[in-house]
Amino acid sequence: MSWFLWLLTPWSSLTTQLGLGAAGLGVVQASLCFSWGALSDKSLFQDGDVILGGLFPIHYAESRERHNFTAKPLHKPCTGFDVQGLKYMYAMAFALEEINRDSTLLPGVKLGYHVFDSCSRYPWALGHALTLVAGDTNSCNLTAPHESAGDKPVPLVIGGAASSTGILLSSMLMPFSVPIISFMASCPCLSDRRKFSNFFRTIPSDVYQARAMARLAMRFHWNWIGAVAVNTDYGRLAIQAFQKEIRGRGVCLEYIEMFSRETIAIDAKRAALTIESSTASVILIFSWYTDVKTIILELARRNVTGKQFLASESWSTSEHLLQDPAISEVLAGVLGVAIQSSPIPGFENYLRSLHPVSRPFDRFLAELWQREFKCNADSAFSGAERLLQTASLPPCTGAESLKEVQHPFTDTSQLRAEHNVYLAVYAAAHGLHSLLSCPRRGSDPGKNHTCFPPKHIHSKELLQHMSKVNVTTALGDAFYFEGADIKAKYDLVNWQRSPEGTLRLVLVGRVDGFDLHLNESAVQWSTGSSQVPKSVCSESCPPGTRKANRVGAPPCCFDCVLCAEGEISNDTDSLHCNPCPPEFWPNVEQTTCVPRQLDFLSFSETLGITLTTVAVSGATVTAAVFVVFLHHRHTPIVRANNSELSFLLLVSLKLCFLCSLVFIGQPSVWSCRFQQVAFGISFVLCVSCLLIKTIVVLAVFHSARPGAGSMMKWFGPELQRGSVGFFTTIQVIISTIWLSLSPPVPKLDLGFQGSKVTVKCSMTSVVGFSLVLGYIGLLACTCLLLAFFARKLPDNFNEAKLITFSMLIFCAVWVAFVPAYVSSPGKYVVAVEIFAILASSYGLLLCIFAPKCFIILLRPEKNTKKHLMSK
Repeated sequence: MSWFLWLLTPWSSLTTQLGLGAAGLGVVQASLCFSWGALSDKSLFQDGDVILGGLFPIHYAESRERHNFTAKPLHKPCTGFDVQGLKYMYAMAFALEEINRDSTLLPGVKLGYHVFDSCSRYPWALGHALTLVAGDTNSCNLTAPHESAGDKPVPLVIGGAASSTGILLSSMLMPFSVPIISFMASCPCLSDRRKFSNFFRTIPSDVYQARAMARLAMRFHWNWIGAVAVNTDYGRLAIQAFQKEIRGRGVCLEYIEMFSRETIAIDAKRAALTIESSTASVILIFSWYTDVKTIILELARRNVTGKQFLASESWSTSEHLLQDPAISEVLAGVLGVAIQSSPIPGFENYLRSLHPVSRPFDRFLAELWQREFKCNADSAFSGAERLLQTASLPPCTGAESLKEVQHPFTDTSQLRAEHNVYLAVYAAAHGLHSLLSCPRRGSDPGKNHTCFPPKHIHSKELLQHMSKVNVTTALGDAFYFEGADIKAKYDLVNWQRSPEGTLRLVLVGRVDGFDLHLNESAVQWSTGSSQVPKSVCSESCPPGTRKANRVGAPPCCFDCVLCAEGEISNDTDSLHCNPCPPEFWPNVEQTTCVPRQLDFLSFSETLGITLTTVAVSGATVTAAVFVVFLHHRHTPIVRANNSELSFLLLVSLKLCFLCSLVFIGQPSVWSCRFQQVAFGISFVLCVSCLLIKTIVVLAVFHSARPGAGSMMKWFGPELQRGSVGFFTTIQVIISTIWLSLSPPVPKLDLGFQGSKVTVKCSMTSVVGFSLVLGYIGLLACTCLLLAFFARKLPDNFNEAKLITFSMLIFCAVWVAFVPAYVSSPGKYVVAVEIFAILASSYGLLLCIFAPKCFIILLRPEKNTKKHLMSK
């Protein structure tokens, strides 16, 4: 189309600059006749005070050829007959007759029409448009169907069934300010008033159609779609509008197949091969039904079924496709956007009453009669005016009638483009009403009067009044132009299989502006079921995963990646995973954050049970030793080792074993405070007893030396008890100050990200805890040092040796405790401290009391003073 417009632009500029008017139009028309040959002479004329022009695609070329621009273009004759285009023409005629009968809209003015067959070709449409505007029917050797047709230029043209045709007509007639009202040109580009100021239309812009289709794709989660479009302004700009609507909304086009009508046979094979090999199951097609049929027939030949087609308004209601059984398997389930259907009261009776006898100059009706009734109705014409080769056809009897015939021509159940033509005629009539009517001075202000004769109407004046048109239809709907456009209203239709196996058109929804209303339960899909078909490049990523785009692939093609540890996604097709708050952790599916499970050393788990058993066993053994010692308290081995301190040591060891139980279980404020105090005081009491016992051993042996007899008076029982109490009191004071100033408190230790959070006693004051441990360590080291010095003192049973071994174990355990305590994670910190308590307690118990119990219970003969005193 663009090259053709470029070719004609100089003529348009010439007529504008020279101000040639009708003469200039004649120059352009003559040029067209010279370049393209004689135009089609098929036309219909009805005289009137004001003549409206009409261009309708009543015929079409059944085959086309691509022009190579090296020779004069050769166009094959238009032999295809389109009943739909004929119905458009009669919709215009019916509307004009209805307006002429109306005494209020254009009183005293009779409207006529001059209609040409555009043959669905640009030069034909343009040449006829120039003929209409110039009022000269003989420029290309046309024969006027009526003697008065040649001297009546039209002020307005209704037509331009294709967007490219509408662009051409508007561009060529704009210098002459001739209004164009199209009923099918839906290209968004025609909304530009700077380029197409004389253009109006009664069909919505494709922007609304594209948006409706994009919303259908998003509604049914079709993110992988194929697109096929005719390589004209209609197809290209419709695809562009669709791409604009889906941009950034998760919908992608797998391919865009463009085809030309001149090479439709070759292009249809290429498009069918692409559709067959593609992974997209939803196919969007913007084209005229004749081209769609060629592609679908190729798909049927390849046995390609199960594809879900989205149809544009140009073919979504085509009876030619619906009634063709050869392609019914391929097109079952089509979901399309259609021009809104509206009734035209009386139109069906008008169509059925048409007859060549009453319309002797109507060549189009005669051709319909010949095709449908197989008889020669061309008796009104002669010679070169014959429409068809009818020599073999019998003459019509006159009894043929459309009144009882079921035919697409008389079917008015769904008037779509016909209603647009009907609206266009009424819009023109209201524009004329606004132009021809003005209040006359001194007259009734409620009445309108003609200001000047209607035969002197100029198209420029009419163009100024067209933008003021405001029509209320017979159904009560308001109709007005917003620039070139009207309010968008569509029907949503579905091609469903009937019980007889044929396809039928079912209304399943509507589009009102940008609002889409669809009854999903009423839709029958290409699969033959109510299950919505899938058309995706990649399956949706479920919650718990995120989308990861593939390198070099469209955004609709992606991989699903599990969220990282500690992250969730709770939406389908999530682009990112979100981290959980510190106190929360993802569930197993990683779809939501749940409170992290509290983790602590409990009595019910294996480690807790083991440590509890060991602790209770130690306390039990200590109690048993206490009983043994108490029972044999008068024996030499018990009395020789300071029985009072031994009993006190056993009590402190039992407390050490039992204090470890305080560390098990969920920490609380009081348990955190008590466990460290109990631990510190119990071990100080234990180590103090050992220290005093060691000092007593040293004092006893040193008192045997000459001059050292007075040493033992300083280490009597009272002083021993007092010393133990003194050392223990220091620990009590340290613990009291620590608990008063900064006591341990329960704290959630988030630690490393994990599903559990450790509850532990936090040492808010490291100094306090260090002083408690340090004081125990000081006493233990002092005891170890003194016991080491006393290990070789003469006696058969020297307790200093046992204390040395026990303190070595004690110190080794607690030295190893420090790095283990610092490096242990979570609840194992508590387990390490309990282990240290139990290990050191068992070390003291076994090293000190096991040998004594062995002698008491198993070697009673050695439990004598003589044996103990022997060297």
